[in-house]
Amino acid sequence: MIGISFNKREFEYDAYTLLKAFYPKAEIEMFCTEEEHEEKEYEMLVSIVYGEQVSIRLLTGEHSLQECAPFHEQEDRKLRKNKLKQVLYRLLVQETGRTLPWGNLTGIRPTKIAMGLIESGMSNAQAADYMRKTYFTSNEKTALSITIANRERDLLKNIDYQNGYSLYVGIPFCPSICLYCSFSSSPLERWRDRVDEYLDALLKELDFISEAMKNKTLDTIYIGGGTPTTLEPEQLRRLLKHIQEKFPVDQTKEYTIEAGRPDSITREKLLAIREFPVTRISVNPQTMNQSTLDLIGRKHTVEDTRHAFALARECGFNNINMDLIVGLPGEHIEDVRHTLSEVKKLDPDSLTVHSLAVKRAARLNIFRDQYKEMEFENNQEIMDLAMKYAYECQMGPYYLYRQKNMCGNLENIGYAKVDKAGIYNILIMEEKQSIIAAGAGASTKYVFQNGERIERTENVKDVASYIARIDEMIERKRVGIETWLK
Repeated sequence: MIGISFNKREFEYDAYTLLKAFYPKAEIEMFCTEEEHEEKEYEMLVSIVYGEQVSIRLLTGEHSLQECAPFHEQEDRKLRKNKLKQVLYRLLVQETGRTLPWGNLTGIRPTKIAMGLIESGMSNAQAADYMRKTYFTSNEKTALSITIANRERDLLKNIDYQNGYSLYVGIPFCPSICLYCSFSSSPLERWRDRVDEYLDALLKELDFISEAMKNKTLDTIYIGGGTPTTLEPEQLRRLLKHIQEKFPVDQTKEYTIEAGRPDSITREKLLAIREFPVTRISVNPQTMNQSTLDLIGRKHTVEDTRHAFALARECGFNNINMDLIVGLPGEHIEDVRHTLSEVKKLDPDSLTVHSLAVKRAARLNIFRDQYKEMEFENNQEIMDLAMKYAYECQMGPYYLYRQKNMCGNLENIGYAKVDKAGIYNILIMEEKQSIIAAGAGASTKYVFQNGERIERTENVKDVASYIARIDEMIERKRVGIETWLK
């Protein structure tokens, strides 16, 4: 057990997440010394005192370490937060004898920082130097951030941030729920009889969005989930025909359907999608090791993945993404190498490599006692291996993001061939443009004041509640759009 004490409540979460990055398996408690709290014995106590300086003391049963830095309340909040994290990071490096690849960065968008520095007028070298000195990022991760930030800027150069928007459409059903999943997904078998009713509510929400946003430019459409291809062919046609009638799809720069699970993909569904101007799909194996698929609850075979991918090519799709997860339970570097070699044979147009992040909602975490004997391995060697295979497939990195509780404190990276990068992926990660989202569990993100402010509107996650409260979901959006985007 690790304790963090503060003399006043400020930057608690930042201290917590940085400590968690060094000690991912530890239980961590935070408390304010000015408030009543239960006295406990901790294996380590981190004492943070704010005054004319920030003073941090790290105490264990054997020794203590202490560092401080000038700290003034009138200073910019971001500057004060950086000072706290710099001092705490240096102490934790002393205590553990190791550094983190991303230094003291605990947020999920390191390339957003790099892009902001470049857009402020810094050269690549100046931006890299700033990141290393401010956040202690490694040379490799700094270079990766700068490289991707420049590619993102090029890919987004024709996007109108202020007068444009992207549309997200959520289909919250899956053939089965994966062990690690924390998304708004519901087993199709439970909801099969209400899918058409869900579509009724979804189309009603889309009607409102199309009217409310008719004076804005629609740049990208992304249909995700869940698994959109759990819909039957006629249900897919119904949804896509409605979008075609209500939105200016011909002006979009990208139109994606996340076909996702190979066990949900059929020739009939792919041909139904091909009737509409969809430009990009995903076929997501996660792993090409059958024993892992069985363990994580994917309910499909490696051969299903090969068959689904071949079907998509036969049906004329020329921009197919594949998602992989490294750090899955029980998999080691040779298992990842096998997956990458099998994917290379299929030759997708883009590849997204995710480092496993076990979130609170995932069954893997909820039933952690049942799975505590499993090993979760991810390290820089595995990420380097993935990059090597991507390069061999003529793909370069084009977007990057991180998640909390991520194996190895690493990252997710999207790789793509020339002209095959996913624009929506960049827009949602870099928070450059408003994303208007429809469906159960969908989160609308309003980006305004030249990207300086972001607000959100959330839809309820439960499918039955979404159907019953669709008018309330629409009213939430009406208020958000009228408040933030007019």
